[in-house]
Amino acid sequence: MIKFCVRLVQRWLPEPFIFAILLTFVAALVAMPLCHQTPFEVVEHWGGGVWNLLAFAMQMALVLVCGSTLAAAPVVKRGIDAMARLPQSAPAAIALVTVVSALACWLNWGFGLIVGVVFAKAIARQRSDVDYRLLIASAYSGFVVWHAGISGSIPLTMATPGEALAMATDGALTDPVPLAQTILNWHNLVSVLLVIIGITVANTLMHPKQGVLTIDPALLRDDDNRPATADVPSTGKTPAQRLEQSKWLSWLVALMLVAYLVIHLGVRGAGLDLGGVIMIFLALGLMLHSTPVDYVRSFGKASTGAAGIILQFPFYAGIMGIITGIGASGISLGGVMAEACISISTPVTYPLLTFLCAAVLNMFVPSGGGHWAVQAPIMFTAGANLGVDPGLTGMAISWGDAWTNLIQPFWALPALAIARLDAKDIMGYCLIDLLVTGIIICAGLLVWAM
Repeated sequence: MIKFCVRLVQRWLPEPFIFAILLTFVAALVAMPLCHQTPFEVVEHWGGGVWNLLAFAMQMALVLVCGSTLAAAPVVKRGIDAMARLPQSAPAAIALVTVVSALACWLNWGFGLIVGVVFAKAIARQRSDVDYRLLIASAYSGFVVWHAGISGSIPLTMATPGEALAMATDGALTDPVPLAQTILNWHNLVSVLLVIIGITVANTLMHPKQGVLTIDPALLRDDDNRPATADVPSTGKTPAQRLEQSKWLSWLVALMLVAYLVIHLGVRGAGLDLGGVIMIFLALGLMLHSTPVDYVRSFGKASTGAAGIILQFPFYAGIMGIITGIGASGISLGGVMAEACISISTPVTYPLLTFLCAAVLNMFVPSGGGHWAVQAPIMFTAGANLGVDPGLTGMAISWGDAWTNLIQPFWALPALAIARLDAKDIMGYCLIDLLVTGIIICAGLLVWAM
């Protein structure tokens, strides 16, 4: 089974950019007959959506680059290397990476997405008997719990009071839904625990007993991290050189970032969003690198990995435009999919079918905000009519959004950039995790609905 899935993915999964182009054409060809839209309407929706993720694309690029730059700081590298020496066997290494990644993603998805793969790469440097592709796949597999965690965008949006909630749900939700009914509901917490156990066991069992993949040492070798200041004489420095080597400048900027976070999170009581994670990475990176110019050098090396994000995010934004675009017919492709789910639902099966609808939609719109825009006006109204708890409806959408990320290369781009692998190298293993977690999540939603 494992070999079949790995070979299937390696044979049929194209480069992520090609995959995005194919999804664009599929969405366009499906939208025209189902939504009675003309080719001109579809192209207009696509072009109108292309630039809608620019801010988010910049955030994702900064998460990757700032996180990688922080990991390159000497003190951080020493700490990660020390942790990487803990597992005493290859299966233990796989298990540890899976658990660390999943817990980090549950706490904050942006943090977990980087920490897991950085830790995995450090372990690969320590152990030559661990399969590198499976190790990186294990680090990415933990991402499946992110939307059921405390940084989940849909549950957090549902818990935020204001008119925007009623408008987004077409009046189905007028009062906020507390986190105790979504993320912190015991049904959800049990599902998260079982999913983490499931992927940990599955990933460990997938490790080959022999014939471990031999990898190119260049994948693991660090780039030259010699301080930029090493080339500058200790005496006779120019004013510009003194500024470049002034650690005080780095610390002052870092302290400003920390002060803002304290005010934003502590005094204002705001949640830790993606921007906050980037600020933490940036502040720690500035403090832990020797000088500002050292940070600049390390940042420049890390930025080469953001190419895939910069190229592909506009295409997924365009696909989102096709999915959500409403033509002269008055219907959208996302709406058609949601209505099809509702038409065959009962109060017990509704959360499960909502989950499956969100899972399919996630292949075309891999964004929690996109799911909220497409499904919230329809699914919460239908759920209320069927008597389904809104917290359950929201978590069904959230789990569906996260589940198929295991086989959607969109979110794997930062991890693949750090690991220097292709999507086809890890998605075969992730396909096994998809099957395992799918059974657990579906069972959990059915129990919650009963």
